[in-house]
Amino acid sequence: MAVSAALIYFIFTKIPFREVFSAVKTARPGYLLGALLLFVLSKLIAAFRLNLYFHRIGIPLQSKTNLRLYLLGMFYNLFLPGGIGGDAYKGYYLKQHFEIPTKRVVAVLLLDRLSGLLLLFVFACILGSTLEAPQLSPFRWVMLACVPLGFLVFYLLYRRFFSYVLPIFWQTHILSGLVQLAQLACVLLILWSLHISLDTYEYLFIFLLSSIVSVIPLTIGGIGSRELVFLYGALWFGLEEDRSVAISMIFFLITALISLSGFWYHFRKPVPGISQ
Repeated sequence: MAVSAALIYFIFTKIPFREVFSAVKTARPGYLLGALLLFVLSKLIAAFRLNLYFHRIGIPLQSKTNLRLYLLGMFYNLFLPGGIGGDAYKGYYLKQHFEIPTKRVVAVLLLDRLSGLLLLFVFACILGSTLEAPQLSPFRWVMLACVPLGFLVFYLLYRRFFSYVLPIFWQTHILSGLVQLAQLACVLLILWSLHISLDTYEYLFIFLLSSIVSVIPLTIGGIGSRELVFLYGALWFGLEEDRSVAISMIFFLITALISLSGFWYHFRKPVPGISQ
């Protein structure tokens, strides 16, 4: 909480809060509604991906039970560092209801998160290689080479240590790609809602980097770390700092709104329905 508060304070010493708030107030609601729906779609796909891992290790959760558990995990992620609190609770819940080795439960939760991170990294490399920024130009071919290399490293990792989920390697990573595409489309609509039509790729690239950084368990729900990346990304690419931070804040508000829907399941824990 202290780190999050310190980062937010630091950001608003660089940009007056009223400027960011003014940018947020100009957002067009129609585009924001579309962004909200795309974010929901991304989470539905992510929940389905996670359930594939569960089924692979012998946890036959029904889709609706898995979705409720996923929402509850998102709710806990709002208050715990780096989004890992929700994963910890899901692991605890599964151990309470299923006779599955702890090592395998932890492994699939970790692999699910790493799958998402891999696709964030891949899309960041692809987008970064298309930018004309002089800071990135020398590394264009390195970024493109990292795309197949990233998949190769992960495939070998699965085959060596997690062979029991190797049959769903490509299926889960395709789903991860769809998750990230839905979230990129979500951010694109946020850009349009703020009347931003230029430097689109730069903003999307910054968003991908901020998503990677927000996973580091130093701040509460990624608050502060994401905004910091947007601030320095805007300075790096010569973008408008107030609008850049406004994008991050709107994305967090959408995330928080959907995550709060898991509040209900804090009091009425998901019943472990079993798929046939």
